[in-house]
Amino acid sequence: MFVHSVYFWLSPDLTPDARAEFTRDIQTLRDIPTVRACYIGAPADTDRPVIDRSYDCGLILLFDTQADEEAYLAHPLHRAFADKWRERWTVKIYDCVE
Repeated sequence: MFVHSVYFWLSPDLTPDARAEFTRDIQTLRDIPTVRACYIGAPADTDRPVIDRSYDCGLILLFDTQADEEAYLAHPLHRAFADKWRERWTVKIYDCVE
């Protein structure tokens, strides 16, 4: 299994409407055929020194293989999402394999 984890820090000047649009747009990534599972959410309400809760949105995607993740990255839905939002976010990405 290939796990792709992305954490988004949205531009602080985004309006509430723009943030709602981001939330709608990120949901489209679920529809990419190679995605085995998709989890999207806000930071959990946990308070321990080792936990970073500074991000606005987390995206965890599971793929069967790295090739499936590469197909996801090249998919038109992913490309459109990234092209639309990349100027309005900072991201950290972590990939791991089981």
